[in-house]
Amino acid sequence: MPIKFKESVKVLVDRQSKKFKTVNYYMHTTSTDTLLEAFGRDQTKPKHKQKIKNELVRRKVSML
Repeated sequence: MPIKFKESVKVLVDRQSKKFKTVNYYMHTTSTDTLLEAFGRDQTKPKHKQKIKNELVRRKVSML
């Protein structure tokens, strides 16, 4: 299973029929700018920083 950037969210599509759609936030679908911003934050946990760093290395992006 792919690595998640953040938790999945259920979005209401149709109120009358109560249909929902699940939106997944995976690392490989997240923009590089968002990953760099999350990597630079102080609140990001070390476990998540390592996951972000692995994705940036895979994309060949320097973190400087």
